[in-house]
Amino acid sequence: MMRILVANANTTDAITELCAAAARAAAAPGSEIIPATPRFGAAVISSRLENAIAGHALLDLLAGHAGQVEAVVLAVSLDTALDAARQLMPCPVVGMTEAACLTACLLGGRFGLVTMGGVETYRELIGRHGLAARLSGLRGIAATPQDALRDPPAVEAMLLQEIDSLVAEGADAVVLGGAALAGMAARLGPRAPVPLLDGIACAVKQAEALVALNLPRPRAGSVAPVAGRDSKGLSPALAALLRG
Repeated sequence: MMRILVANANTTDAITELCAAAARAAAAPGSEIIPATPRFGAAVISSRLENAIAGHALLDLLAGHAGQVEAVVLAVSLDTALDAARQLMPCPVVGMTEAACLTACLLGGRFGLVTMGGVETYRELIGRHGLAARLSGLRGIAATPQDALRDPPAVEAMLLQEIDSLVAEGADAVVLGGAALAGMAARLGPRAPVPLLDGIACAVKQAEALVALNLPRPRAGSVAPVAGRDSKGLSPALAALLRG
């Protein structure tokens, strides 16, 4: 049995459940999806401040599962605290947007991304992942994660309009950016002119591949585990991992 932790970074249980359902739909037989929601933090991440708070909340959440799962999928579209999570956890950690963008690069020359609200944080994220040259365009629809939960058909209609615009700009595939959009790619796929990438589905398949490769944890470099670090006020599980 391969246990994959699907870790939300906000405190909205409905988004955790949505991502868990998308993960289970993508998972191979024998993979168990374990959904988890942080014990503190923002209800929805829609600003830099909330994302910074979510980084601590997410690492706190992951620490409580260290050694109990074979892989982690970060169910947060800004790939919050991804590098730190890789340094923290003794298993592969996959960010949903990085996974979707890397998969899109296997399908064509350039990809687009459509999300809810502003797009600049995604432009920065794609740049940090080293994929800016493969990005054809970004689009944001006038909707919130709460709208996606409350009225999926209305949000899907808006997404389809922007997908067509991205294709017209040269996108060979389109990433749906947002944990609250989990599962929509499968529903919209038949109506889209290019492949649509669901970050949760891509991350689950890549997590399964990394576990199957059974690669060793790095002992050097920027994501090598830390040890002997003192702390104050952290959860016992997170403090223990810092101590090594």
